[in-house]
Amino acid sequence: MPLSTNPSTLHLAIPKGRIQAGVIGLLGAAGLELRSGPRGYRPVPSVPGYEVKLLKPQTIVEMLAAGSRDVGFTGADWVAETDADLIELFDTGLDPVQMVVAAPEQVLENGRLPQRSLVVASEYPRLTKRWLAQRGLDATFVRSYGATEVFPPEDADVIVDITATGETLAANGLVIAEEILSSSTRLYASALAMDSPDKKIAIETLVLGVRSVIEARTRAMVEMNVTEDELEPVIDILPCMREPTIAYLHGGAALSVKAAVPRRELALLIPALKERGATDIVVTQLEQIVP
Repeated sequence: MPLSTNPSTLHLAIPKGRIQAGVIGLLGAAGLELRSGPRGYRPVPSVPGYEVKLLKPQTIVEMLAAGSRDVGFTGADWVAETDADLIELFDTGLDPVQMVVAAPEQVLENGRLPQRSLVVASEYPRLTKRWLAQRGLDATFVRSYGATEVFPPEDADVIVDITATGETLAANGLVIAEEILSSSTRLYASALAMDSPDKKIAIETLVLGVRSVIEARTRAMVEMNVTEDELEPVIDILPCMREPTIAYLHGGAALSVKAAVPRRELALLIPALKERGATDIVVTQLEQIVP
């Protein structure tokens, strides 16, 4: 389902860095392909009506809040850090991370932070200071600008940072003491853009296309043949979106059953269908699902 837009140009921001490829892939699957332009930070969209710019995730938040960008993909952690008044359109599920409190094991007391004066380093001053106030901790805050995990033990006792697996923290001798929040890459809109009828239509079109790709990635199409006697036992265990599609095979000897099912259930579903008499089972990948 290629995306179409309102004639009013939609100013779209894409995060530069580790989540860039995932977002560009998601847009491409929705029909909005981006190719490198003569200016590296301004990809050329395949669909008219878009003006695209690559920006740092935290800059996207600022530009959306200022209204110079209409929509943008960025991490929920940066939106929370700036407390920006943005409209969250949907969660892509890409780049899931947790914001955690971590420290060398020797700093902790029974796995917890000690009740003494601490030096805490983070790229997230607002969220860190709010957490310190909530915990009532006596601490000195140190602002970091990347590579926060290398601060302890010489330059900080504790850090507040994001992690996907915890491997980088562990490699630097740190253990997680507490989780502050979960984050992922989400699509946000500026309030100004949503107040414009033309922009709102273009944004809703973008959302429809991208969400259809995200939904399709969670499901697979399963097709099978069954006899009439086996039909109800098979349908009883088939996790459909609504109802399965059923049609007679040529000659009426059996029925063809088709349904879009959750991918996470395939490993157990396929043998269960086989046990109930389903044959000629075919599983295909879906590109987009529009409810």
